[in-house]
Amino acid sequence: MDKVPALRIAEASIGYCEGKKAVAVAGNVSASLCCGELVALIGRNGAGKSTLLRTLASYQRPIAGRVEYGGRDVKELAALDIAKSISVVFTGTSSIASMSVQELVELGRTPYTGMLGILSDADRLVVKRSMQAMGIESFASKNLTALSDGERQKCLIAKALAQETPVILLDEPTAFLDYPSKVHLLKMLKRLTREEKKAVIVSTHDLELALRIADRVWFMSAGTLNTGTVAELEKAGVFEQLMGDTI
Repeated sequence: MDKVPALRIAEASIGYCEGKKAVAVAGNVSASLCCGELVALIGRNGAGKSTLLRTLASYQRPIAGRVEYGGRDVKELAALDIAKSISVVFTGTSSIASMSVQELVELGRTPYTGMLGILSDADRLVVKRSMQAMGIESFASKNLTALSDGERQKCLIAKALAQETPVILLDEPTAFLDYPSKVHLLKMLKRLTREEKKAVIVSTHDLELALRIADRVWFMSAGTLNTGTVAELEKAGVFEQLMGDTI
């Protein structure tokens, strides 16, 4: 019996709305992601990578087709079930609130703490382990605004870990980092897929680094999504197609 993917999109059309009209940016999109697997989502600017991530995160519905978490259609899930199934890191340096590192990571427990947001001892242990996994426990009391871009990225990922979801989506997590920090962060994400058995999708413009760490690649181009290992897509000529593009 085949293992049920942690995340699956099936024969979907994705896009956005202009008034009452749905505008598709990609059609017949099908792909799956299993726990312990890291996928690099690549493609030129405007190809629809962010639209795909928002659809997978259930921030918007597909125009047609299905998105499933653990074999369940997201249309049939309550908001709380979705929050326990998938966590999202949409990175932006300007949107970091003025709070401590620990306070940010504690927000990852919101699906479990109820409306009052009171953390139990078990919740606090999850928060501590999440910070340890990202190597940020030494500055737990620091204000986020006092950290470097790379440190803030680690804090955002620790918050996603504290949410204890099988799937984590990251949109351009290396966008504001220098090269050594990019390498370090992507290696940490690779380790998390192995040690924490997370299913991780990383949308990135850093093609060379992505191909070094990805188990599989999702390539968006001309309204389609091609998926496969690096070797499979290289054989199909996908990377030659990217040479002249800005991705």
